[in-house]
Amino acid sequence: MKYLSHHRLAAAALSGALVFAAVPASAQDGNVEKRVSKLEKEMSAVQRKVFARPDGTYFEPELSPQQGSIGAPPSSAPLTDVIARLDALESQLASVTGQVEGLTNRQRVMADEFAAYKAATDQRIAALAPPVAAATPTPASSSPSATTNKADVDPDRVALVRAIEVPDSGDKGEDAYLYGYRLWDAKLYPEAQIQLKKAVATYPKHRRVSYAQNLLGRAYLDHGENGLAAKAFMANYQERPDSARAPDSLMYLGIALSRLKQKDGACRAFKELEDVYGTTISPSLKAEATRAKADAGCK
Repeated sequence: MKYLSHHRLAAAALSGALVFAAVPASAQDGNVEKRVSKLEKEMSAVQRKVFARPDGTYFEPELSPQQGSIGAPPSSAPLTDVIARLDALESQLASVTGQVEGLTNRQRVMADEFAAYKAATDQRIAALAPPVAAATPTPASSSPSATTNKADVDPDRVALVRAIEVPDSGDKGEDAYLYGYRLWDAKLYPEAQIQLKKAVATYPKHRRVSYAQNLLGRAYLDHGENGLAAKAFMANYQERPDSARAPDSLMYLGIALSRLKQKDGACRAFKELEDVYGTTISPSLKAEATRAKADAGCK
C-alpha cells in the first residue's frame, strides 16, 4: 500500500503537468511561472516521500543527465523554457514511477524467496522425524506407581516410588517437573515418563516445559524405548526451537536415531545441531555431541 500511495502521488503530479501542457499558449499568462513552480514543488514532495531516509532526509532518484536540476527561466525566451521545464518534470515523474514499480517488484521477489526458504526448512525438519511404530496405549493412572493389574504390583517398587519426596515449593509447574526429574534420577523410568508427560500437558506455558519434554525423551531413551524417545525429542525441537533444551533434544534425537540404526537421520540431526545452535551451545553439550556423532559414524 505504501508503494501504491507513492505511485498515485506521482501519477497525480504527472496528470497535472499534462493538463497544463495542453493549455493554449494564449492562456499561459503571468501565472505560468507560479504554476510551473508549484509543479516543481510537487515533484520535490514526491521525491521526499518515495526516497525518504529514516533520518528525514532523502536520497536522489536515479535520473539521467538530461533530467538534472532545473534552473530559473531566462527572460529572453520564457515560454520555450517553461515547455522545457514541463518536459523535464514529465521525464522525472516517469523515472520515479519506474523506480517505485521496481521497488515493489523487488519486495515481491523477496517475499517469494522467503516463502521458498521457509518451505525448504520445514521439509528439512520433517526429514529428521523417524518412522516410529505406534506405541501400545497405556491406560491412564492417577499416580506414577499405579498399574492396571493389582496382581502385578511390585511392593518393593511401590516403596521406591513412595520414597521419592514430592516437592512443594508453591510453583506447581516447577514441582511437577522436579518430581519427574527425581523419579528419573532414581532410575524409575516408567514412573518418570508418566509424571513428565503430565507436567508437559498440564503446564504447557511454564518455563520448565522444554526441560520436562526433553527429560521425557531421556526417560524413554534410558529405558531402551528409542522410538518413543526420538518422537519426544523431535517434538521438543519442532515445537520449542528457541527453548533452553531444544539443542539438547536435537543432540539426543541423533543418539536415538543412531540406536534405531537410522544413520542418515542421526547424521542429519547432528548436522542440524551444528547449523542451528553451533555458536550458542555449552562446551559440555558440544563435547557430548562430538562423541555421539563419532559413535554414530557421521563425518
